[in-house]
Amino acid sequence: MTEVFDEATLAQYLEQHITGFKGPLTATKFEGGQSNPTYKIEAQSGQYVLRSQPLGKLLKSAHAVDREFKVYQALADTDVPVPKVYHLCEDRDIIGSMFYVMDLCEGRIFWDAALPELGDIDTRAQAYEHMNSVLAAIHRVDIEKVGLSDFGKPGNYFERQIGRWTTQYKASEIKPIPAMDQLMEWLQNNMPADDGRVSLVHGDFRLDNMIFSPNEPKIIAVLDWELSTLGHPFADLAYQCMQLRMPGSSVVKPGSMSGLAGLNRASLGIPSEKEYVASYCEKMGLEKIDHWAFYLAFSFFRLAAIAQGVAKRALDGNASNKGAMKVGAYVAPLAMAALGVIKTES
Repeated sequence: MTEVFDEATLAQYLEQHITGFKGPLTATKFEGGQSNPTYKIEAQSGQYVLRSQPLGKLLKSAHAVDREFKVYQALADTDVPVPKVYHLCEDRDIIGSMFYVMDLCEGRIFWDAALPELGDIDTRAQAYEHMNSVLAAIHRVDIEKVGLSDFGKPGNYFERQIGRWTTQYKASEIKPIPAMDQLMEWLQNNMPADDGRVSLVHGDFRLDNMIFSPNEPKIIAVLDWELSTLGHPFADLAYQCMQLRMPGSSVVKPGSMSGLAGLNRASLGIPSEKEYVASYCEKMGLEKIDHWAFYLAFSFFRLAAIAQGVAKRALDGNASNKGAMKVGAYVAPLAMAALGVIKTES
C-alpha cells in the first residue's frame, strides 16, 4: 500500500494546530525503518519531522505513535535527550493515519556499529560511553515526576512481554519455524523470578535510533520510542548488547542490521560486552546482573517476532519499506542465535 497524502491539506491542518507553522510544505520520506513511516517536512516556517502509523490493518498495540508522543513530552525536561514535539493528530482523515510532528534534529545517524566515521579509538570510546550514560539516564527517570506512572502494566515485565510477542508472532506467522517454537517454550519455562525493578524502558535502544551531534561523539536525541513502556531495565541493556552481537557488514545502509561479531573491539576503541555491562552497572549502583543469558535470548526472540510482523505486513501489502519482505529471512537465524546463547551461556 502506497503512502500518499495531500500536502496542501496537511499544511492547512498544521497551520491551525502548531503555533508559528506556515505552509506550503513538501514531505519527503526518510530511508530505512520498517515500522512507522517517517517524513521530513520542509515548510516556510522551518523543517520538521512527521511520524505516522502505516496505512492498512494494524496488529493490536502495534505502531503506537501516540505513546511515542507522550513519552517525548514527558522527557522534555529530563537528562534524556529527545526532540521537541509539537502536535499529535488522532484524526485519520488528514493523511489517512494517526501522526505527530516534532523538531528536526540536525546531526548524524550511524548505521555501522564499528563507527568508522568517527576515525579514532578515543572518539569511538566516548560515543559508546555516552550511549551507556544515556541508557542509564533513561532507567533513572522518575516516572512519577514526569507523569508516566500509568505508562505500563504492573507485574512481571518479561511474562507480559513474552506473552505479547508470542501472540503477535503467532498472528503474523507465515510458515512454521521450529527454532521459534523451541525458543518460546524455553523462555516460558526459564523466566527469572520478578525482582521488582521497574523503570522507563525504550524498547529499541540501538545505534541507529540515536542522533549524534554534528561535531561531537555525543547523543543529541534518542528516537523511535514506539515500543517504550514501564518495564525491566535489563531488557534494554540486553537488547543493545544483542544488536552488537550481530554480524558486521561490508555494505551498511539505512535499515540494515550491522553488529560487531568477528571484529576486534579493543582495536576499535569499543568496549567488550562485559565492559559495557560493567559500566552500566557502575552507573546504576549494581554489583552484577544475573540471568544474563535469559535476557539476551529474550532480546533475540523479541526481534525475531518483530521481524515476522514486518514480513507479514509486506505480504499483506501494508509495509512501510520496500525491503520489508526480506526481513522475514532474519526470523529463523535470530531464533537459532538465541538457542545458541542458551546452550553455551546459560
